[in-house]
Amino acid sequence: MTVQAVLDQPACPANDDVTGAGAPVQPESGPLTGTESLDQLVHAAMARWTGGLSPASLALAFADWQLHLAASPGRRLQLGLGALADASRFARMVSTPHAAWQPWFMVKPQPGDNRFAGRDWTLPAFNVMAQGFLLAEQWWHSATSGLHGVSKANAAVVDFTIRQCLDVVAPSNFAFSNPEVLREAMDSGGGNFVSGWHNWLEDCRDQLTAKQPGPAPFVVGKDVAVTKGKVVYRNELIELIQYAPATADVCPEPVLIVPAWIMKYYILDLSPQNSLVRFLVERGFTVFMISWRNPGPADRDLGLEDYRKLGIDAAIDAINQLVPERAIHAAGYCLGGTLLAIAAARLQKERPGSLRSVTLLAAQVDFTDAGELTLFMNESQVAFLEDMMRQSGVLEATQMAGAFQLLRSNDMIWSRLVRDYLIGERAAPSDLMSWNADATRMPYRMHSDYLRKLFLNNDLAEGRYLADGQPVALSDLRVPMFVVGTVRDHVAPWRSVHKIHLLTDADIAFVLASGGHNAGIVAPPSEEGHSYQLLEKKVDQPYVGPAEWLHKAVSRDGSWWLEWVRFLTARSGEWVPAQSAVHAPEGRSPLGDAPGQYVLQH
Repeated sequence: MTVQAVLDQPACPANDDVTGAGAPVQPESGPLTGTESLDQLVHAAMARWTGGLSPASLALAFADWQLHLAASPGRRLQLGLGALADASRFARMVSTPHAAWQPWFMVKPQPGDNRFAGRDWTLPAFNVMAQGFLLAEQWWHSATSGLHGVSKANAAVVDFTIRQCLDVVAPSNFAFSNPEVLREAMDSGGGNFVSGWHNWLEDCRDQLTAKQPGPAPFVVGKDVAVTKGKVVYRNELIELIQYAPATADVCPEPVLIVPAWIMKYYILDLSPQNSLVRFLVERGFTVFMISWRNPGPADRDLGLEDYRKLGIDAAIDAINQLVPERAIHAAGYCLGGTLLAIAAARLQKERPGSLRSVTLLAAQVDFTDAGELTLFMNESQVAFLEDMMRQSGVLEATQMAGAFQLLRSNDMIWSRLVRDYLIGERAAPSDLMSWNADATRMPYRMHSDYLRKLFLNNDLAEGRYLADGQPVALSDLRVPMFVVGTVRDHVAPWRSVHKIHLLTDADIAFVLASGGHNAGIVAPPSEEGHSYQLLEKKVDQPYVGPAEWLHKAVSRDGSWWLEWVRFLTARSGEWVPAQSAVHAPEGRSPLGDAPGQYVLQH
């Protein structure tokens, strides 16, 4: 179609139905008008160059900040005087005699900032550079935050963007200013640069051949996802795995685990020593796991409701046939936990008694304080992503992985580049790293539903989310709940996870585990260094806010996995003999061995 032909198409949308005055039209999968197609093509092309970030969204945020700063001479004077004071203190520090030198005299790295953690960074020359950089970071943070009149969301976007730019020029990223790199060069006679060059060439080759860069990955079904089981049910979206019993007697209530479809399910069944599935099976639980299919462009119209119906609802129906007349302990991780909360609230209304308990692992149901992921969740950004996804039909795994890496760019990007290419060392391969690289795609419709209904509009927490045309009320959730947040979670901040207390009428055992979004959940008791806090709240007890919760919750060393087993056991019936064989619904033979077919799709 020529440009003229496109412009000659009708200017009015074919579907002008809106939900209210000024309400944005929800994205449809039907045909676009000519002018809409032109806009979509332009936006999709722009998205390839911007990594999916909306230039309009960034421009509006910076315009808000710059215009208010330009109209605030007092604030500009304050910032200028602050810069002069920092410069004066910095000059005095530089002129301090060596005998009186004190490392980190002016400013220290923030907790969790490991760029300058090595002993060599306390040497005067390198410490001066590190402190100068940290002072610049502090000044820019003060310049972008707390400016009267700037919206909180725009200020956060500006602060985040400038922080990303500063991270690029950190002294830890360059060979001549990183003492660890220089020491390695002296010890190896420059061999680290040769090794780094070879590592870079290997990564370039792997990128060209679409191979995962870095160390050889763990093999699914051989090194990870090796717990014995059978695929007992399959539809166009999921495979349902039932794991073989490992004890003579088992808990009568089965456990259904709903992983996030953003990544493969086997984060909960990594190598045997790190497998939550194996841990549960060895303690007498009958465990079922949903394994999501990796969608392609043909699945563009699969929505969030399809994931509920074809995913959780279908799995529960299959389990009810295999283990009849038994309530289910349902557990959901990350986005799988969010969807489980929706499905559980719906089931509580339609089929009360079908669930014995609900466990949410690093899963949010209220998205008003969902961390830095919300920085770019505005109408401009969501519309831009929709145009990009509409053309391809899916959100590619690499695009999503890049967004998560930006949230922790120091740990996920720059420190890895320094280690691989300047120090010349590869990180030892691990099951968690291999899983992290095994990403999946997301259908256009589902991701649009997720961004709009949950992140942008917060429909679930505010009672506007519809399932089968009926509103879902989380207050219908009344079964006992076990909820886990993690201290350093950048995807689902624990204070956001904690909001489940405000939205449900249930007994809640809330756990705050050490670690981050992934490592805090994969916390086997055999591994040292784990700790957690636990506080249980009965439905008739008053609400305890996050700050008060931190003060009251009991702190314990070890893994929260043991607490979860105690929670499940206390809410289960008398144990029964384990079945010697695994069957599919209606007495049919299983469809194959675990880990199944869907997890192997790329």
